[in-house]
Amino acid sequence: MAFSFSSSSFLKCHPWTQSQNSTNPLSFPPPKPISLPFSARHERVASVSASSSSSSVSTVLPSKAKQLLPEFTPKQLLDTLRRENDETSAFHLFEWASKQPHFTPTLSIYEEILRKLGNVGSFDSMRGVLDDMKKLQVELVEGTFFIFIESYAKFELYDEAIRVLDMMWKVFGMKPGTFSYNLLLNVLVDGNKLKLVENVHSRMLDEGVKADVSTFNILIKALCKTHQIRPAILMMEEMPMYGLVPDERTFTTIMQGYIEEGNLDGALRIRDQMVSAKCPASNITVNLLIHGYCKEGRIDEALNFVQDMCSRGFSPDQFTFNTLISGLCKAGHAVQGLDILDLMLQDGFDPDVYTYNILISGLCEVGEVQEAIELLNQMLVRDCTPNTVTYNTIISALCKENQVQEATEFARVLTSKGFLPDVCTFNSLIQGLCFTGNFNVAMELFEEMKNKGCQPDEFTYNILIDCLCAKRKIGEAMNLLKDMESSGCARSVITYNTLIDGFCKDKKIEEAEEIFDQMELQGVSRNLVTYNTLIDGLCKSKRVEDAAQLMDQMILEGLKPDKFTYNSILAHFCRAGDIKKAADIVQTMTSNGCEPDIVTYGTLIQGLCKAGRVEVASRLLRSIQMKGMILTPQAYNPVIQALFRRRRNNEAVRLFREMQEMANPPDALSYKIVFRGLSSGGGPIQEAVDFSVEMMEKGHIPEFSSFYNLAEGLYSLSMEETLVKLVGMITKKANFSDSEVTMIKGFLKIRKFQDALATLGRILNSRNPKRTYWG
Repeated sequence: MAFSFSSSSFLKCHPWTQSQNSTNPLSFPPPKPISLPFSARHERVASVSASSSSSSVSTVLPSKAKQLLPEFTPKQLLDTLRRENDETSAFHLFEWASKQPHFTPTLSIYEEILRKLGNVGSFDSMRGVLDDMKKLQVELVEGTFFIFIESYAKFELYDEAIRVLDMMWKVFGMKPGTFSYNLLLNVLVDGNKLKLVENVHSRMLDEGVKADVSTFNILIKALCKTHQIRPAILMMEEMPMYGLVPDERTFTTIMQGYIEEGNLDGALRIRDQMVSAKCPASNITVNLLIHGYCKEGRIDEALNFVQDMCSRGFSPDQFTFNTLISGLCKAGHAVQGLDILDLMLQDGFDPDVYTYNILISGLCEVGEVQEAIELLNQMLVRDCTPNTVTYNTIISALCKENQVQEATEFARVLTSKGFLPDVCTFNSLIQGLCFTGNFNVAMELFEEMKNKGCQPDEFTYNILIDCLCAKRKIGEAMNLLKDMESSGCARSVITYNTLIDGFCKDKKIEEAEEIFDQMELQGVSRNLVTYNTLIDGLCKSKRVEDAAQLMDQMILEGLKPDKFTYNSILAHFCRAGDIKKAADIVQTMTSNGCEPDIVTYGTLIQGLCKAGRVEVASRLLRSIQMKGMILTPQAYNPVIQALFRRRRNNEAVRLFREMQEMANPPDALSYKIVFRGLSSGGGPIQEAVDFSVEMMEKGHIPEFSSFYNLAEGLYSLSMEETLVKLVGMITKKANFSDSEVTMIKGFLKIRKFQDALATLGRILNSRNPKRTYWG
C-alpha cells in the first residue's frame, strides 16, 4: 500500500459529520498544569473511625460532594464528574472521593478525569494520574491512551501525540493496534501535518499493524487534501488486495475531493462506481452531491436530483433543506428559497438561525429587504432567536438601499430591546450615512459608538477618511489618522492609499509624498495601488521625471508596473503634445509584457489629435479595430472632433455612424461634438436639425451655445416654425416648469426670438453649469 505526498498544499475537506454551527479554531493559551498532590491521594488509613472520617470530610468537602450520599457508588461519582464543567473543581471532587475508605476509583472515573485535564492542557497532571493508575495496577485499555492523543492534538502538540505510541509500548507494555494508529493518523490529517502522516503510516507498516477500512479512508482523505484525487482512487482500488471492501466513507471522501476542486462530474462518476459496487448509501452521500450541485450553481439539477432520490426512498433532512436554500440564495433565487422553507416546515423540521440567516441575506442581496424583515418576524414567532448576523444583515441592506434613516431607527428599536450593536452594526450605518451625504450625522454616530464602548476598527476609520478626502477635507482626515493611531487601531495600506489619493486630487502632491514616506516608517507595505496613485499625481503635476524614478523604485520593490502605471505617464506626454515620448512609453509597455488596452490607445489617439496628426490617429483607430478590440467613445471622440475642426464634416459624421454600429454606444460628449460641428456651418442646416432631434430622442439635451448657432441659421433662413418646434422639444426634455415654458412661448409668439433664446439659455445654464471638455 504505497502512500506519499508530492504537494504540501491542500483544500479543506468537509468533515464526515457536518455541523451548521461550526466555529473557527480558537487560539488556545499555553497549557497550565493543575497542581495536584498525587502522593497524598492514595494514602489509606485502615483504622479510621466514622467520626474522624466525618470530621475530615467536613473540613475539605467540595461543594459537589454534598450531592453524593455517604455510601456513593462509582456510577454516582462518574455522573457528578461529567456534569462538572470546571476542571479544577472536578479534580478536587475526585481527590476527595479517592480518600474515602469505602471507595476505589474505576477506569471510567480515571478516564473522565484525564479528559477534564486534557481539555485545559494540563499534561503534567495527566501523566501524574497515569502514574498513579500504574502504581495501583489499574487495568488500562487502548482507549485510555486515545485521550492523550486527542488532547495533544487539540493543542497542536503533534510530536507529543506521536510519542504516546512509545509510552504505550515502552512504559505500559501495550502494543499500539490498528485503532491507535487510525486515531493518530486521523488527527494528523485533520491538523494538516501530512509529512507526519507519511512517517506514522510507515511506522505502522514496519510494526506489522494491519490496516483496516478506516486506515484506507484516512489516507484517502489525506491524498484528497493535497488534490491527489487520482492516487486516492488508486488506493481505493488496492483495498480488495488486502481483503477490504470500500465503504460509504471511502467513496464520499473521494467525491468530496472532486467537489472541492469544482469537478462535480468526477464526483458523480465515483457515485456510479459506488452504485455498481452495491455499497449502501445514506443521507450523507445524497447531501454531499446536493452540495456539489449547489456549489457549482447547478440549482435546477440539484432540485431534480433531490426529486429523483426522494422517489427512491430518500428522506430530506435539515442539512438537505439548508443546502438547497443556500444554493438558491447564492444563485440569486432567494424568493424560491422561501418555497423550500415552506417544504421544510411541512416536513416537520424547525429552521434554525443558520437557515433564516441564509434566506435573510439572500433576500437582501436581491433587494427584497421588506421580505427579509417579514422573515425576521417569522423567526421571532417560531421562537428562533436571531443573532447579531441576522440584525446586521438587515441593517446593512437598508443602508445599501439608501434607507439609512429606517436602518438607524431599526437599530435603535433593537437596542431598546436589549440588542447590543457591534462594530459591524455601526460600520453599516456610518457607511450608509456617508454615501447619502449625511457626513455630520455619521461623525455623531462615530462618537456615540466610542462612548458606548464599541471600539471602531480599521474599516470604520477608512470609511470616514475616504469620505473626508472626497470632500477635500484632508486636514480632518489626517486628524482621524492621528485618532486611529492613539486608539491603537491598525492602519493598513488602504488607509494610506486613501490619503495619498485625497492629497493628489487636492493637488497637494508634497503632502502625498510625505504620507508615502510615512508608510515605510510605520512598517506598512506599499502596494501597486499606492505607487500608481502617486505616479498619477506626479504626472498630473508635470513631475514626470519624479514619476519615472518612482516607477523604478516600484520595480526594485518587486512590483510590476501595470496598464494604469503606463497610462498615467502616457497621458502626461499626450497632454504635453510630445507624441514621440508617448510612442516610446507604449513601446516600453509592450516590451515589458503589459498589453496596451483601450484606455492606452484612446489616450494616444487624443494626443495625436491634439498634435494635429489626425491621419495618424485615424490609422491607429483602424489598427485597433483590426486587433478585435471593442472601441469606446473615448477613442472615437478626439478624431471626430479633429475632423470637424478641419471642416471635414462628412468624414466626421461617417465615423460617428461607424461608432454607433461597430463600437460602444456614443456618449453625451460624442453627441455634443457632432452637434457642435454640424451647427457651426459648412453643411446643410437640415442635417443639424435632424441630428438635434436624434440626440434629444437619445436623452441628450443640445449644448446651448451650439443650439444658438443653429437658431441663428434657422432665423436667417426664415425657418421660424422649425426653431419653435426645437425649442419646444428642449423645454420638454429638460423638464421646464409651466411658468418657464409659458414665458418662452410668449416671446416666440410675438416673434421676440432673441429674448426667447436668451431665456432658454439662462434656464439651461442655471441647471447645467458650464463644463469644459478637453480639446
